[in-house]
Amino acid sequence: VKCSYFLFFSKSLPFFLHSAVLPARCYSHGSQESDEEFDARWVTYFNKPDIDAWELRKGINTLVGYDLVPEPKIIDAALRACRRLNDFASAVRILEVVKDKAGPHKEIYPYVIQELRPTLSELGISTPEELGLDKA
Repeated sequence: VKCSYFLFFSKSLPFFLHSAVLPARCYSHGSQESDEEFDARWVTYFNKPDIDAWELRKGINTLVGYDLVPEPKIIDAALRACRRLNDFASAVRILEVVKDKAGPHKEIYPYVIQELRPTLSELGISTPEELGLDKA
């Protein structure tokens, strides 16, 4: 419980203003999103034909905030959005973020690249390793 008291002096009497913030527990009583629904939601988000650069970055930043490495189909949709926007830098940055999110699990990033290889070839996107960015 957080309480704050403010003392104000008037010409006659001081008065106290009391405001309290009471603790509340917010439990979700709704249904929990399945992995498939989560993936479908993000694929749909990145597949919007009118997505702009801000929405692309917002989506990627939100995904990065989750405690997970996005599935290759989500990354595929994000890379295709980058291509529609002619944003090569964001496409490479997405791949860098995936590698970073994989952390110590060294088998995840090669798997993701293997799954994305046809898309990368189709869209003409180079991996950070192909660009020499992993040497920096």
